[in-house]
Amino acid sequence: MKTVMIVAGESSGEWYGSMLTKELKRMWPEIRVVGIGGERMRDAGVEILSGISSGLGITELLPSLRRIRESFRAAAKALSDLKPDVVVLIDYPDFNFRLGRVAKKKGLRVLYYVSPQVWAWRKRRVKTMGEITDRVAAILPFEEEIYRKAGIPCEFVGHPALEEIEDYEAETAAEASPVPGPDSALKIALLPGSRPNELKALLPLFAGLVKVSGRDLPGARFFTPLAPNIEAESFREDIEALKKEGVTFSRGDALRCLAFSDAAVIASGTATLQAALLGVPSVVVYKVSALTYYLARAVLKVRHISLVNIIAGKEVVREMIQHGAHPEAVLEELTRIVVDKPYREKMVASMEEVRKSFSGRRPSRRVAGMIAELTGWALPEIAASTEH
Repeated sequence: MKTVMIVAGESSGEWYGSMLTKELKRMWPEIRVVGIGGERMRDAGVEILSGISSGLGITELLPSLRRIRESFRAAAKALSDLKPDVVVLIDYPDFNFRLGRVAKKKGLRVLYYVSPQVWAWRKRRVKTMGEITDRVAAILPFEEEIYRKAGIPCEFVGHPALEEIEDYEAETAAEASPVPGPDSALKIALLPGSRPNELKALLPLFAGLVKVSGRDLPGARFFTPLAPNIEAESFREDIEALKKEGVTFSRGDALRCLAFSDAAVIASGTATLQAALLGVPSVVVYKVSALTYYLARAVLKVRHISLVNIIAGKEVVREMIQHGAHPEAVLEELTRIVVDKPYREKMVASMEEVRKSFSGRRPSRRVAGMIAELTGWALPEIAASTEH
């Protein structure tokens, strides 16, 4: 039986893993897919060996260490027991680099899908990538050249965010807004990220923002989609405080909420790119512990933290970090987006340029094709003529 293992450690990674799984099962209905992931991968048909558990930074990582060790043991055991035809590692480098070494020692083929951000920090990891992978499927346009210069087989396959958006736009054009209230009301999405430390830092910021918003944005409606892997009970007080301010919550509905929003406030991460691809003007916010912030400033080699700005090579959306991320400052930028039409139009035009750099590609289909190339599997007729 054809067997593929997919390993994702965070919400965005398991989202990509679920899309890849659906494509694999469309091409080879009998295929067995196992892995580390969450609800979306399970719903797509993955046999989950262990759930995702991730942290960011030093103080944020420590509470997750036990679960991470358990996940690693489960994955390493599956490599020995199942001997998958291909191991697909999705981002999550500290975990997946170790697992990749185990897989290569066992003579297994490894495809790295979603490159670690070697261009941002710890550039020596490029060498490690060459040691643990057979091929790299990059989702950002400038990453391909980095690996090719290092002699590592790499292909820019496009970004799954645009793949999902194009499917959504084709299937749900007439869908009703997920936010209650009059259609004419200003709708603002508040996306706090998917990591526990992000919610801990940003939900209080959002509460403060909504409280002062009536001064400059009267009648605005706010909504917050929570990632599927978030344990909402851990943030019950913050969520209840936001609900009392009139914020509408949903689960696993980020794309739909963004598509119906007039503006958004977003934690730095994949959602910033989603908003850009949808043409939704945004403010990017981020807060971490003081220690993590200090260390990050020392090692990061990029001018921007949000994907849309990094890809564009300029500031498309404002970034507010640490003490700069406070309710008054965020409200001021949101108000400018709403009131200053030329400012808004310039931002949307830059976002359209970012979307063009990804258009015409279907990453899940192409990565499935790369798996076929590594294994020698014949592509079914449904995929052979439309691989990209």
